[in-house]
Amino acid sequence: MISTISDLRNPAGFLKHQVSPVPVRPIGRFGSARLFWASVAGLVLINSAILAQPARTPTDPTGEWLVAKQVARIKIADCDGRLWGVVAWEAQPGGMDKKNPDPNLRSRPTLGMPILLGMTPSKTNRWDGQIYNSEDGHTYSANISLVDPNTLRVQGCFLGFLCGGENWTRFESPDVTASTQRTPAKSSANRKTAAALPEPGGDVCSKTPASTGFSHERGLK
Repeated sequence: MISTISDLRNPAGFLKHQVSPVPVRPIGRFGSARLFWASVAGLVLINSAILAQPARTPTDPTGEWLVAKQVARIKIADCDGRLWGVVAWEAQPGGMDKKNPDPNLRSRPTLGMPILLGMTPSKTNRWDGQIYNSEDGHTYSANISLVDPNTLRVQGCFLGFLCGGENWTRFESPDVTASTQRTPAKSSANRKTAAALPEPGGDVCSKTPASTGFSHERGLK
């Protein structure tokens, strides 16, 4: 509050002072408060928008994938900057690469056989290379990309045309269930049998050709 002073004279002629109160708005304090709360509200809205945004899709295709027809699982690994995929499981065990163009390879088992060949990154979330189809014995130009963390898109073209593709589904190994169901071996013979069983597709990189070429027919007998 501030005051104004006016000169008034009483009937006796004496000068007296009269103080008239004049209200003054406290602009500085309330204006600053409004600005502060407006800023807080803006920060809350920005943080809410950031939290509402979906997380970025991981771009890591390594792991085990179930093919579209569910007849096999392909294990993909990064081997010195190239992605290779081998058959890690078959719905019908005992398959042979009977239609391989190389007669020397037609007796090799399809279990453990390289399918995705030397995939290299070509752009964000895409790898280019080749894919071998044991059903017809042909090798196709191919690329893979992640539709989402659990879906892998595989596309291939033969001689630049006859292109097609399919989606593979990520397979999660039931490690926890397997560990709870383990029972100790009853005999030394059982232990030897279990130890002798190889892990299909366990070492993907050891099954790739030694050469830098893409052909599945080199060094994979």
